[in-house]
Amino acid sequence: MIRRPNILLITADQWRGDSLGLMGHPCVRTPALDALATEAMVFANHFAPCAPCSPARASLYTGLYQMNHRVVANGTPLDARFDTIALAARRAGYRPTLFGYTDTTLDPRGRAPDDPELHSYEEVLPGFTCRQPLREDDRTWIIWLRQRGHSETLLADPHAVAPAPDGGVSLAPPGYGPQETQTAFLVEKLLDWHAEQEAGHPWFAHVSFLRPHPPFVVPEPFASMVSPADVPAPIPLAADPHPLVRLTRDRAAAANFQPGLSGTIAQLSPDDILRIRALYYGMIAEVDAQLGRLFETLKARGDWEETLVIFTSDHGEMLGDHGLLGKGGFHAGGQHIPLIIRLPGGVAGLTQGFTSAADVFPSLLDLWGIAPGHAPDGETLLPALSGAGGAERDWALWEYDFRHALPDAMRNQMGLDPRDCHLSVLRRRDAQYVHSPAFPPLVFDLERDPSGSVDLAGQACDLRRDMAEALLRRLTRLRDDTLAGRPLAGA
Repeated sequence: MIRRPNILLITADQWRGDSLGLMGHPCVRTPALDALATEAMVFANHFAPCAPCSPARASLYTGLYQMNHRVVANGTPLDARFDTIALAARRAGYRPTLFGYTDTTLDPRGRAPDDPELHSYEEVLPGFTCRQPLREDDRTWIIWLRQRGHSETLLADPHAVAPAPDGGVSLAPPGYGPQETQTAFLVEKLLDWHAEQEAGHPWFAHVSFLRPHPPFVVPEPFASMVSPADVPAPIPLAADPHPLVRLTRDRAAAANFQPGLSGTIAQLSPDDILRIRALYYGMIAEVDAQLGRLFETLKARGDWEETLVIFTSDHGEMLGDHGLLGKGGFHAGGQHIPLIIRLPGGVAGLTQGFTSAADVFPSLLDLWGIAPGHAPDGETLLPALSGAGGAERDWALWEYDFRHALPDAMRNQMGLDPRDCHLSVLRRRDAQYVHSPAFPPLVFDLERDPSGSVDLAGQACDLRRDMAEALLRRLTRLRDDTLAGRPLAGA
């Protein structure tokens, strides 16, 4: 095992944990990741600790659950006192370099109110050198497309597609090609940078891909790669949906998921949802194709054998399950994400133990042999990667703060304090429990109801009690232990 290997940290935004060929998905085609898995450890039950993007990435970068880092929404600052993957990498002798984005809102304390870096939640996590930014406005990618000769009409709305004949979700491709996607753009910039690296000096690259995040649009051959007729049907909407599900369906604009749509996601037809699922799987294939290009180039340049590869996502995508699109909430589709780690000299295999995005930071600390600046909530995966076992839980925990998903008037009408607008979820193989100050608790028997569709909180009293107590044990144990674990000598 190389103590200071090259580090390639890959995040693909909004990638569901089940959407990999190696996981046996009937439609998804991921040959590059499938090949990576043959020489890597695959963590089949890996979960994001929170959503959306900024909170989830805060957990990945700090190794903390949301209850401790307190990034509750896109735009919530990340406390500057926390150690991060990037800062730790510098202490380990790397110059961590970013391609894409980290969706970090910087701590405003000690900064002037007019500091330009306080005007966006898309700033760069301190410690990273940003070689190639890619913000939500796609400006840098659009400039690149302009340099490739595209018309101003396309550049004004690059994701525009021909409307579907029935006015629903369109399967048409956009005007840019398969080697002109945002993914291809970032891979090209990363490979240009990689060619500049000095031999024998370990490097650290974090490439943060936007796709398969909406809008659900992808060029050929990926747009028609999967037929809507062949995709698995989503988990149906419950007959009496949870209030949070109803609020989300009734408020989320369909245009957020594909330009040109009207109404809300509640108004999308079953055919629309199947088309979205087909496009999503095509978008995954597009990212995988670019990953194949990246991996093969590293091999050709002789760097592969000394490179630690981490492939993961920030959070999942509901993809029509339980009537929802997007991320967050208490259903597993919004939080179950992939994790594949290839450690030079490590072992390959698949593990079913529960892991968390909070485990990535302490794993790197363990690899480098350096101490964290705070006490991470996650656990090192290095023993599992080196064949010694370890760090596999029998539970997963995630949180969702939805205060910003509800307008003030709606919260007031419901009599909800913003601090009550959150939920905590404990998931085991056999059951899942949901606690929220805003709503009654939920409990699901996953052995009888694997999709988590039928709430048994009013019937399975023993299971509800056991899960509530187990959640409380986890929450109390996850309190910040940074200074509590450092008593004065002789005290």
